[in-house]
Amino acid sequence: MRVVALIFGRKQQQSKLRLSVVESSIQLKIFSGNANRPLAQRIADYIGVPVGDASVSSFPDEETFVKINENIRGRDVFIVQPTSPPANQHLMELLIMIDACRRASAQRITAVVPFFGYARQDRKDQPRVPITAKLVANLITAAGANRVLTLDLHAQQIMGFFDIPVDHLYAAPVMYRYFTKKKLKDLVVVSPDVGGVKMVHAYASLFGAPLAIVNKRRKSPTEVEMLNVIGEVDGKNVLLVDDLTETASTVTRAAEILKKHGAKKVYASVSHAVLNPAALDRLKASELEELVTTDTVPHSKMSGFKLTELTVAPLLGEAIKRIHDSESVSSLFDINGETSSDLSAAAAVRATEVN
Repeated sequence: MRVVALIFGRKQQQSKLRLSVVESSIQLKIFSGNANRPLAQRIADYIGVPVGDASVSSFPDEETFVKINENIRGRDVFIVQPTSPPANQHLMELLIMIDACRRASAQRITAVVPFFGYARQDRKDQPRVPITAKLVANLITAAGANRVLTLDLHAQQIMGFFDIPVDHLYAAPVMYRYFTKKKLKDLVVVSPDVGGVKMVHAYASLFGAPLAIVNKRRKSPTEVEMLNVIGEVDGKNVLLVDDLTETASTVTRAAEILKKHGAKKVYASVSHAVLNPAALDRLKASELEELVTTDTVPHSKMSGFKLTELTVAPLLGEAIKRIHDSESVSSLFDINGETSSDLSAAAAVRATEVN
């Protein structure tokens, strides 16, 4: 019996060894749609691989055409494609690229969606409306994705909309390092609405700063009314924290009421700044000292206001490497850098002022 057990144990070890060798031999490939090619290139540079050769174009009738111009049979494929404006076009590009890779016999397909569009349509808040975030999750799964990697979802329950694994990262490590270097004194971390209190509480704990809330009422999709401030901001430097802004109405109105309540300087940290022309005008006329965001969506040059862009490419690149190697990504959630030396190197902030 002992001899049989030894033989069985050796066979198990040999099979595990063969499996690990097979997994490590699967080649990693990075592809990009048209939504944010610079970010895909930065991720590829961090990992040390080239961006894959793929044609993503449109027919004269605006139908999307995709062709993978290299062999990806048996490869571990990561498609970098945020669904930033135009959201429908970039979403279709993502779905068609996933389908093309699936039909080209890729071993595994991971949709890297740094900015997940339609995330605010995550519930029925009025009669006869869809839950579009769930629909988009179903489409990505049906197209053939095996996994999703994303960053700062508008609502964390969206992870539950997927029937495939979702790795959800946070921009907080990058933001924390940037603002720590500023050495802001008398800092108060502020949520521009009640819904963002949980995330802002995490930031306040990181900085060892008190928390405040600006109570708002939304009049329309593009206009908000700030009602009052809950907390003490008089004579303080303020950091507004939000996950997404498009019109900049919330952050600019919040900055205005905070200044009226005696705040010294007001900064804004926004993970995804999808800025339209109206937002740029609001920012230029606002009380904000600086808006700090990430490169999950591309930004045009801007004059008359300090817009700082931090790259999350090392953070996403490190996550991709760990997913490919079947390693844990949980240490990427550490922010202080004391328990994860890998993250300290991976999340080195490369700040670029967009002027």
